Parts: sequence; structure tokens; C-alpha cells
Amino acid sequence: MIRIENLKKQFGETCACDIPSFVINDGDILGLVGNNGAGKTTLFRLILDLLKADEGLISINNINPADSEAWKQQVGAYIDEGFLIDFLTPEEYFAFLGKISGITQQEVEKRLTDFKQFAAGEIFGQKKLIRNLSAGNKQKVGIISALFRRPQIVILDEPFNFLDPSSQLILKHVLTDYAHETGATLLISSHNLQHTIDISSRIALLEHGVVIRDLPNQDASAAQELEAYFGG
Repeated sequence: MIRIENLKKQFGETCACDIPSFVINDGDILGLVGNNGAGKTTLFRLILDLLKADEGLISINNINPADSEAWKQQVGAYIDEGFLIDFLTPEEYFAFLGKISGITQQEVEKRLTDFKQFAAGEIFGQKKLIRNLSAGNKQKVGIISALFRRPQIVILDEPFNFLDPSSQLILKHVLTDYAHETGATLLISSHNLQHTIDISSRIALLEHGVVIRDLPNQDASAAQELEAYFGG
């Protein structure tokens, strides 16, 4: 469970986050939607302790990220290319992640086979450094890295960006299958409203750092309200 209380973040005169109370329950697939500047990425960075809040508290399974690093074992995240080590090949990068996570190389290779269809033969075995991959393939490496350790909480910022249509469809299955198989909590922001509606069990709509709607989304029940908001 992720609990947010009285969370505030200001950049000059701009309110980037103002959330009095919000709880993300175990097993939620939470889609975070909003126009540019709504505060989606800021919220993710606050949860991951990449930004310091001006006020308020975040707890991840009763751990304050600002006070302890124990939460990091439970969380996988990909926000942008800064999360990658781009002077390594994908194989070297995942070997490194396995080593620091206590995962054997044999198990690393076994886990990567789960993403064979998503990788589409364009990431592994190419003898390319991550920095020399296309934007879409860097995105794939980042997403796989977030899921690779099989964390109980996964945070992905705009995961559909840079992916071709086939990869976007495969990713939707990868994420929903992962959630169903592991019971993990997924937090996903996206400008792609339809993909977000398709995969989310719950949708939070942000505007100027404020959660203005918290919508259940069983059987795409949030679609009409979201389409009215963005279309109006």
C-alpha cells in the first residue's frame, strides 16, 4: 500500500503537487492521467524519493522513503533514460541488475525469456550499447528493468512513448499479465487515454497537481467521464 498525506510540492509560483489524502491499495492498477503540467511525473518522483516534498508524507508499505531504503527492494520503476546505464549493452545491464539484486546469471537469463516477444529481437544479441539503441528500444529496456526483479510495486511514466503500435499492444498484455500473475500494484501514467482505460482498474485524474477525480474503472467504466473531461 502507498499512502499519501498532505503532500505538497511547489516550483516557484507553480503548484506541482497538492494531495491532502490518497491511498493506492495493494493490487491496484492505477492509471494516472492529465494534460501536460498536471503533475504526474512530479508525483512519481516524490514517491520514489527523487524529489523532496515541501510538506507531507508518503509511505510505501509503512516505510517512509525519505527515512529508509528498505522500500527499494519492493519497487521497480522506470521514469526516463536517466534510470539506465547507457554505456553497457542490455545484456551487461541486466547482468549488473541481477548481481546487485542477488539473482544468479542463470536466473537472469531465464527471467529475460519472459520478455522475448516484447523485445522483438531488437534488444538482445545486437552487440549495441544502450545509448545506441533507438528511443523505442531504450524504452523497452527500461520497462523490462522495472519488471525484471518481480517487484510488488511497479511505477512506469509514459511507458507507451516511442513504442510502435505492435509493441504498445504487447506491452498492455505484459503489464496486465504481470499484475494478474503476481498480484502486484502498478502505477502507470500515460497520455494514451485508451491504453490507460484498457489496462487500469482505477484511474486518477490530475489537474495542476491536484487529484480531481478518483475513478473506478471496472469494464472501462471511467471512459465516458474521461472522454468528456478531455474532449470538453
